[in-house]
Amino acid sequence: MRSTGNAVHALPRTVPFALVPVLLVLANCSSGEKASTDSAASKAADTTVAAAAPVLFASAGATDSMKTPESVRYDADLDAYLVSNINGNPSVKDGNGFIAQVDAGNTSSVKMLVQGGKNGATLNAPKGLAVVADTLWVADIDAVRAFNKRTGAVVANIDLRPMKATFLNDVVAGPNGVIYITDSGIKFDDKGGMTHPGQDQIFKIVGRKASVAIKSDSALKSPNGIAWDGANGRFVLGPFADKVVTGWKDGDSTVTPIATGPGGYDGVEVLSDGRILVTSWADSSVQVIANGTFRKVVGNVDGPADIGVDTKRNVLAVPRFSAGRVEYFTISK
Repeated sequence: MRSTGNAVHALPRTVPFALVPVLLVLANCSSGEKASTDSAASKAADTTVAAAAPVLFASAGATDSMKTPESVRYDADLDAYLVSNINGNPSVKDGNGFIAQVDAGNTSSVKMLVQGGKNGATLNAPKGLAVVADTLWVADIDAVRAFNKRTGAVVANIDLRPMKATFLNDVVAGPNGVIYITDSGIKFDDKGGMTHPGQDQIFKIVGRKASVAIKSDSALKSPNGIAWDGANGRFVLGPFADKVVTGWKDGDSTVTPIATGPGGYDGVEVLSDGRILVTSWADSSVQVIANGTFRKVVGNVDGPADIGVDTKRNVLAVPRFSAGRVEYFTISK
């Protein structure tokens, strides 16, 4: 990989592998698929899956040398993918997380935007990302951090510990730039073992003030991915501990079912035509939801985390949590 700026591959190695089996247990199902280590085999598998589906996803390359990549956010203004890298245990405050910036037109060109411990930045285990104007919002265990998307300069650190935040996961910008953050309520120990000591909830930030928008273990079921569905005036939620993708409107105390699929959801994106993309750890896939029905469009992608969509090129970016890479797929219209 060719990189510009600080070399991404020079950072310490991460140890994410012990976490994968535990994550799959939470989803209450197993993959049944073996991840391929042969790039040719992976491309062949992807082509086979895509050919069988009306919605075509074709492999379009990869960016390697990431360190436990968790979330990708495409920014049209920068024409770049912003990639959060946990670089270690998702629950540990080790200070070595970072945000990489990948040139969307040349994905081999990577530079460091924000690095924990550098230039006043704190980043422990960064996960979900959202961009509002020039501000990049980042979920980081029990705090939400904000940086200038152009320079990486620190903008804000909002501590959610007083509100019992445990595992802040995904971030999305809703109407009027209000920020929403899911809290999955889970925690990992130093061996990758997982417990659920926290509350399933969604926070929102207006200006710099945070509040709880909804709190419910029974309805949210370890909320992970969240996306704004403007056409329907709702948020789409991908719970990690359930098989039902749901819709939720701010102010409601419960959720409504959208569709039932394999479960173990992570990333969620709503396309301009109303189709919903969601990743599933349960069967190592990317699924598309259309007319209330799931359909697998990409397979054999173990550890598919929080996806991003390049709206200029119509490309889906899938961070491979355990493989240390981001893979790209062309989306048919």
